[in-house]
Amino acid sequence: MARVPTFEELLASARHSAAHLEMRDGYMPSDPAFAAWKNGALTDPVGGDAEFQQWLDWVSTATSRGVSVRRARVFSVPESDYLRFEHYVSDANVKAGEDIRWLPRRQATDIAFPGNDFWVFDNELVLVLHFAGDGEAAPDWMELTRDERILALCTGAFEAVWERAIPHAQYRPTLVEG
Repeated sequence: MARVPTFEELLASARHSAAHLEMRDGYMPSDPAFAAWKNGALTDPVGGDAEFQQWLDWVSTATSRGVSVRRARVFSVPESDYLRFEHYVSDANVKAGEDIRWLPRRQATDIAFPGNDFWVFDNELVLVLHFAGDGEAAPDWMELTRDERILALCTGAFEAVWERAIPHAQYRPTLVEG
């Protein structure tokens, strides 16, 4: 089996676009930044998180080369704690050059989705992301394909979500009574 390039390599090789669709209500519950946020201890979205800072650097480098980096999220309302955390840290992503939009799942009923989250690079390469039921990355969690059927499904799903999703600057998570 061929080696899957690292995400850094994939983003660095993108010529014009990188589009990411997230469809889960929770990811990586073991993430220390998420735990710190839940406990009220994360007062800076970057939070001294070296991996997150590295991600922001990759995005900044790509966008400074003219690559459009877009992320769309489809999620349930009221939002999970993890989605609220993602909203909190997403200002840093936007500052790095990422364009993010939010689409409540109820507004996506008529969109055909692939079974997994994904990235599409330059409208020609799909990075499929596999997660375990608890949101942690599954073993061999990254799968790369140029299959035209998968590419068409992923590209179509992303663009349909993007067209109706709410820009990050305008989206506010639902207030939860507590």
